[in-house]
Amino acid sequence: MFDNNDRVRILSEALPYIQAFAGRTVVVKYGGAAMKDASLKEKVIRDIVFMASVGLRPVVVHGGGPEINLWLDKLGIEPQFLNGLRVTDAQTMDVVEMVLVGRVNKELVSLINQAGGSAVGLCGTDGNLVTARPQEQSDIGFVGEVSSISPRVIATLVADGYIPIVSSVASDEGGQAYNINADTVAGELAAALGAEKLLLLTDTPGILQDYQDPQTLIHQLDIQHARRLIDQGVVAGGMIPKVTCCVRSLAQGVRAAHIIDGRVPHALLLEIFTDAGIGTMISASTVTDFQQVQLRSFQ
Repeated sequence: MFDNNDRVRILSEALPYIQAFAGRTVVVKYGGAAMKDASLKEKVIRDIVFMASVGLRPVVVHGGGPEINLWLDKLGIEPQFLNGLRVTDAQTMDVVEMVLVGRVNKELVSLINQAGGSAVGLCGTDGNLVTARPQEQSDIGFVGEVSSISPRVIATLVADGYIPIVSSVASDEGGQAYNINADTVAGELAAALGAEKLLLLTDTPGILQDYQDPQTLIHQLDIQHARRLIDQGVVAGGMIPKVTCCVRSLAQGVRAAHIIDGRVPHALLLEIFTDAGIGTMISASTVTDFQQVQLRSFQ
């Protein structure tokens, strides 16, 4: 049980990070268990509102795979996957749009507003935020990639104190809707916004040297190390697109990317506002997050 001394110590430890990151954009990809568990969802919402309240500028990109599966089942449509990607025919795409844009997005907006924030829900088609193109793999239907990002609508909302909540549905230049991987959208959006941080909430502790042993968590690495881990097969399966989108965002100017365990209560605050953090931080160089804070204090 925390006493007053613990609370004061925690606030004191957080102060340099609050000062260093005030006014900076932070892109959060929200998904996994943190979306499915009501208690965890409440804590993520409070973390996002806290960040906005102390001067950071959070932008949230969300998925919603389990909710899509639930509604496909209700409608008698069997979910299909190929090489880890959802096969998205026209009927499935209708459900994806309904769920991500009409249900999940608006629920998150409502929860943030109830917690004291000011959220606005968007999808990729709003303000031409994301222009899609079809994946090269033609047998998976309307699954898209990011063709371009036009972040003006996000920048306007953030500058006015709003928290943008973005679903990863976007259209191509002809108006055809596509389902895009939310990690990819988050990484490209972070780069386009010149974000301070990209944070991916996952169902793993971070990047593990041995995926079966949580004690082998790699706390920090640079781009070159991350690429080597992919080549060596240490980063494999569903972690590959996450690490790849982090590397792409860093190569385009994002300061740091973090893969963190969304199953840990208040994971976002622990990663951003404490010296130790809880997940894996990937950066362009080997400078630690705390060293970045110290360097900025002299800028």
